[in-house]
Amino acid sequence: MGNISEKEAFNSVNNSNIGTYKERTLHAALKNYYEPDQTRHEQPLMGYIADIFNENGVMEIQTRDFYAMKKKLETFLPEFPVTIIYPAVRQKWLIWINPETGETTPRRRSPKIGTPYAIFNELYGIRSLVTHTNLRLRIISVDIEEYRQLNGWSRDKKRGSTRSERIPVGIGDEIAVDNKRDYLKFIPEGLPSSFYSTDFAKSVKLNRSSAQNALYILNAVEAVERIDRDKKGYIYKINAL
Repeated sequence: MGNISEKEAFNSVNNSNIGTYKERTLHAALKNYYEPDQTRHEQPLMGYIADIFNENGVMEIQTRDFYAMKKKLETFLPEFPVTIIYPAVRQKWLIWINPETGETTPRRRSPKIGTPYAIFNELYGIRSLVTHTNLRLRIISVDIEEYRQLNGWSRDKKRGSTRSERIPVGIGDEIAVDNKRDYLKFIPEGLPSSFYSTDFAKSVKLNRSSAQNALYILNAVEAVERIDRDKKGYIYKINAL
């Protein structure tokens, strides 16, 4: 979509008639945002259902569990450009629902802040496909209201609770990945010329496991290169694609 303004984002979400409380609202909002023509939604294609199929190819909106669509991607990618649209939560407000009365609490901002780098944990699940020339990514930052049932196992019923719905209330910038060079957008400024996964993790504020997954993908697409290994782990360098 290119550069996306807040005003355009709010208009797109509000005009798509999915602001009401219904299942998978975030998914539906993004479908309408990226393709307003609903006749191009949920298209039967090669034995699967494509979220969007238009003149640009296939678009799949996936919030998590990329591995679950691996077979679909393996079928589509040889024939069409496929764009995975991934919403990265920028801000989140929590609203709790009493499952007995249906009453809701006032919304409160979650202290957890999302990051576009979360997509790398998902890409690891389809790591054999990330170098395919027909695979594209759109990482779109979103603000959401998350509704959860007070039915968890802890005393306050919040731990282990069930998520009912996520409703978008704002959309921000987009990161487009159309080729290997675009993965260089994920290399933080100030990273040493040679570095460990711990250096990368600190720079982008990820835990070490997530940083290792990110570097696995970045190495696969040749944005970085493993050049050595010692007792601290792999040593990487940044490639100029």
